[in-house]
Amino acid sequence: MSARISGKEKPARDGNPCGLSASTKSEAIMEQEKLTVKGAIKPEKVVIGNAELWLGDCMDVLPMLDRVDAVITDPPYGIGASKQSLGKGAKNFDRCGDWDASPPVVGCFLEAGAAVCLWGGNYFSDQLPPTNDWLIWHKVNDGRSFSECEMAWTNFGRQVRHLSHHWAGEEKLHPTMKPLAVMKWCIDQAGNPQTILDPFMGSGTTGVAAVQMGRQFIGIEREPRYFEIACRRIEDAQRVQDMFGHESHDANNATRQTADLFSEPAA
Repeated sequence: MSARISGKEKPARDGNPCGLSASTKSEAIMEQEKLTVKGAIKPEKVVIGNAELWLGDCMDVLPMLDRVDAVITDPPYGIGASKQSLGKGAKNFDRCGDWDASPPVVGCFLEAGAAVCLWGGNYFSDQLPPTNDWLIWHKVNDGRSFSECEMAWTNFGRQVRHLSHHWAGEEKLHPTMKPLAVMKWCIDQAGNPQTILDPFMGSGTTGVAAVQMGRQFIGIEREPRYFEIACRRIEDAQRVQDMFGHESHDANNATRQTADLFSEPAA
């Protein structure tokens, strides 16, 4: 069950967590996108079980939040992905304008959580302190034209970790969406965070991972069409959580799939 909050609580609308009727959803989303990107509307919060989801710009929402255990996010890299051809299936995505035209200022995210994981950290080297604690996702993409791996900057206080995971059988709902297994792996590597923040929520994969693992989640997304998708996915995950409880998750399971690279010899 979800509830939209804007000044005061409103009743949840079953099957439509973001409160839009089917007949007006497309028009409303398109209009709200224009206003949200321009900063013309105030952030709006939706509560779904243990998840708190914000529609708005993260720069507007972050000052209203308490510090969390972990920030795990995949921000825009500023490489123009919103204008690039993404290969087979790309025609299914609405580009939502120039969301990847320039990189965000990521320094504020270092203060938002005790543990921080920033995918694409190699694009923000001028903004981030040096670290040995990189996460590397090897995509096992069979020689396709996409990059063979992606890197995440972290402050986890560990050595470089590597996960080989081939994306198969999971519908891609956002142009830069990460696999659910990869985001669960990130949460595992962050230690035992109970509250997780994703200021660039996209289609909500970090939130689904957090809910399935029994954690509190806070997500922020400025694009209404992706916010709508995230609400639906997280509500579905929460419904399963409520029925069956969170998955029995061995925190060492993901670690067994990783390899320590460039590890220093014991003193």
